[in-house]
Amino acid sequence: MEEFNLDLHFHGPFAGGTSNKTTIPLAAEQAALKGLDCITTADITHAEWLKQVKENVSEDSNGVFKCKGFGTKFIIGTEVETIGRVHHLVFLEDLARAEEFRERLKKFANLDYYGAGRPKLKLSAEQIAEIVLDLKGLIGPAHAFTPYFGVYAHYDSIQKAYGRFGKEIKFIELGLSADSYFADLIEENHRYNFFSFSDAHSVWPHRLGREFVRAKMKECSFKELKKTLEFENERRITLNVGLDPREGMYHETACNSCHAHYNLKEAEGMRWKCPCGGIIKKGVKDRISELATFKEEVHPDFRPEYLHFIPLAEIIQLTLGERMPEHKRVQEVWKQFVSNFKNEINVLIDEPIVNLAEMHEEIAKRIESFRKGLVVYKPGGGGEYGKPFICLSEQECEAKRLEIEAGKNAAKTQRTLFDY
Repeated sequence: MEEFNLDLHFHGPFAGGTSNKTTIPLAAEQAALKGLDCITTADITHAEWLKQVKENVSEDSNGVFKCKGFGTKFIIGTEVETIGRVHHLVFLEDLARAEEFRERLKKFANLDYYGAGRPKLKLSAEQIAEIVLDLKGLIGPAHAFTPYFGVYAHYDSIQKAYGRFGKEIKFIELGLSADSYFADLIEENHRYNFFSFSDAHSVWPHRLGREFVRAKMKECSFKELKKTLEFENERRITLNVGLDPREGMYHETACNSCHAHYNLKEAEGMRWKCPCGGIIKKGVKDRISELATFKEEVHPDFRPEYLHFIPLAEIIQLTLGERMPEHKRVQEVWKQFVSNFKNEINVLIDEPIVNLAEMHEEIAKRIESFRKGLVVYKPGGGGEYGKPFICLSEQECEAKRLEIEAGKNAAKTQRTLFDY
């Protein structure tokens, strides 16, 4: 048995709102730089993307798929949308089953227009589960808590959402606005494995692998993934890694226009309409509180640690004072770290700080602070990402917390005093 890093949710150029530069070879290359051993093929029901997958991905050994020229392994998968705007992750054993899956879906959706990489199906969650399970595949909710397309935005129970196939669900994907600590407040979720995947809309390493799982398996394949979800012969997920939920776009209840944050009582009292005229969107934190069985942290025995993560390019950006992680200066330093220390995950989690400091002392200090949890967040909400602040001491953390809270209160007061 070995441990592998997996990110099994991203999108190619045909899913809408995604990078048109994404290709399978580029995904394989960037995954290796990130430190991911295995990724998904993504968007496998789209004809043009399926063609590219078939041209670049082949069976390296029994059930193990690999991109030509790269060590990155692939699991056949996609995301689909069903009636009621609920999103699901689907994984299949091989390309033959993917093609059969595509054939079965043709009468329920146009699969090949631009934007159909994540097809909108005229099927219920129960009906798509029946098709996937008949093909011996795996299915579960994608970003289960997000307020637009998450299963918990539309149902109070995953079991109810999937109807007579509810007991066949083995996993849920948490999404960027939740983690194990929040999700396990709901007792129903104690029966599921948690996936933390990136849902990246490009394959650059500050997106791809920003959330991933570490799994103990014999090899990176669909068959091994399925056995891992059933804990067969010591197989299991050993680590969930992802953004702190406060970085998620929908973590707190907030206006989707001006992004003013509100607590649940305030939002209900305002009938979900902000003084600016925008709609207040219920945040993941408040939705989970409505469904929560427990008031404090509790986990099933099999649940692994959840490690909060900040992409290396963002840490470099914050240290150097640049505006974007894509900035040329940031990318040059990122490449130096990855070149010298194997991959990004190794830099952030495993490499001794003393070694990192030999390359760049200030960035090494920020990575050390990140590892110690000296990070303060301006929470996201209403479609706006949260923002992390990496501090060098507990005193600096406390000062930043007070500053953020004062800013939130001032912004909300200003908006409520306007004469609309």
